[in-house]
Amino acid sequence: MPQASNELSTALESTVANFAGMVRRVGWRYRLSDADVDEVMQEVRIRLWRARASSEQISTSSASYVYRTAVSAALDIARRRRARKAELSDSIDDDATPVVVAAPGGPAEELEQSEVARQVAQAVDEIVESRRPVVRMYLAGYPREEIAELLGWSEAKTRNLLYRGLAELRARLTERGVGWETTK
Repeated sequence: MPQASNELSTALESTVANFAGMVRRVGWRYRLSDADVDEVMQEVRIRLWRARASSEQISTSSASYVYRTAVSAALDIARRRRARKAELSDSIDDDATPVVVAAPGGPAEELEQSEVARQVAQAVDEIVESRRPVVRMYLAGYPREEIAELLGWSEAKTRNLLYRGLAELRARLTERGVGWETTK
């Protein structure tokens, strides 16, 4: 029995390590803190362990399965975080007046994000047609290997179209004045 347990643990850690970058990107996409992203990683590890009974099943987990698991875990953590903030902001008065908690950043930030998303979508529509699907899938969180598999392309073709498409997307966004901010 210890041998099977060791194989299961090795397969689980190997699978989590293979998809760690994708899982972290999912957490960051949902604006989770580094601690929360680590919690997403742990939650994915637990969910894979629970859902897959054997080391063979774990090691054959598809990227899309791990991606969906990561999205689900990130959403659960974000909901818990929001619920905790709402609990902390409840009124201490005895009256039943509800407390309204604004979303982080507020409406101005939401409007800015939706405007940036609209500009990115327009820029993607303007890149070379053969590069559009691979760029859209990459921006949706699919790893390059899964994109190649889903589109029936070789990994080299997918990589080439993705890198050229992302470079073209960057150039188009830069032309529009959309840039990347760094905070330090």
